[in-house]
Amino acid sequence: MRELTKMSLCALFCLATTLAVDAEIYFEENFPDDSFEMAWTYSEYPGKEFGKFVYSSGAFYNDVEADKGIQTSQNARFYALSKKFLPFSNEGKNLVVQYTVKHEQTIDCGGGYVKLFNCDLDPKQMYGETPYEIMFGPDICGPAVKKVHVIFSYNGKNVLINKNIRCLDDVYTHVYTLIVKPDNTYEVLIDNKNVESGKLEDDFDFLPPKKIKDPEVKKPEDWEENATIDDPNDEEPEDWDEPRLITDPTATQPKDWDDEIDGDWEPPMIDNPEFKGEWKPKQIDNPKYKGVWVHPEIANPEYKQDDKLYAKKEICAIGFDLWQVKSGTIFKNILITDNIEIAKERADHIIKLRFEGERNMKIALEEEERMKVMQEAKISSDPQPDNENGEEDDEFASTIDDTHDEL
Repeated sequence: MRELTKMSLCALFCLATTLAVDAEIYFEENFPDDSFEMAWTYSEYPGKEFGKFVYSSGAFYNDVEADKGIQTSQNARFYALSKKFLPFSNEGKNLVVQYTVKHEQTIDCGGGYVKLFNCDLDPKQMYGETPYEIMFGPDICGPAVKKVHVIFSYNGKNVLINKNIRCLDDVYTHVYTLIVKPDNTYEVLIDNKNVESGKLEDDFDFLPPKKIKDPEVKKPEDWEENATIDDPNDEEPEDWDEPRLITDPTATQPKDWDDEIDGDWEPPMIDNPEFKGEWKPKQIDNPKYKGVWVHPEIANPEYKQDDKLYAKKEICAIGFDLWQVKSGTIFKNILITDNIEIAKERADHIIKLRFEGERNMKIALEEEERMKVMQEAKISSDPQPDNENGEEDDEFASTIDDTHDEL
């Protein structure tokens, strides 16, 4: 039994080692110190007032040093910061893009997404219209827009996901993960929980539809789609035509009414209790009814299946290309790899450590602030002690004034 246990543990260890060896980490950035501005490049695109990132763990954290990342620092600014790395292709492999976002400023309107670029990117010329390969991450603007973007470039066009993925809008650190697989499927995770998944072809308009309406076929002119029709034998009753409003029979002309000054008096109008509305003939079954006509479809000659919707020939840069009204977002823990399990392990480690620590510190800070406000309110409401020697002080002051006058 012991031998079997030893063999099982050995097998698990060997499997884990094999996975680690086979895993390809294309890019990783944890911002270990404040030298990021030397490794990353700010855009210098003309006509844009770009904001600066600072190195910070924010107002509350789990570990003041370990939790430091890059934080947007100026309100109402565009941000454009990128970094190049060795190019890779995900053809035949998984692609995992993962990073953390902390909107500790209670963001009202601003992006928190990343973009992946090919090697054509000029970091100093990056701006909102710069072509990219993938855009992924949260975007918030007011109560109506709280979504996770998933956008792929395909044949020169940006293709957006057809589903609405809601992002988190609290003030804590969250892990956003995009997984793209060689079987043309995808997953979106937030804090290692699947919030959306599916087939790329189904959830993105990469390709034209497989079928189209037959252009050679038209609905017959005599096709009846109305299930009922007006009864041709039904006639409007003679007493039906009553007006909507009538003069008020109980109204009388005021005694002080002067025709010369006020004009001719007319009684007010009231709703007619006899009014029945617009007359319409009753409905009967349509003897010619054939049901709703369905346009026949044919195979779309422009449709061509693409088994490599997922594949990117070249990725070699990542960037933050954002607009934020209220700054304060912290980015960290960027990982681009082909190993899903490694990404999930990293995410689990981040979630367990940071969320509870951040929450506890924030609660402590709020309690400290609450006590401070209460103390200040108590001090301001306490009566000030009377000066028992007030009269003597006044006499002493008067004596000094008199002496000063004599001098």
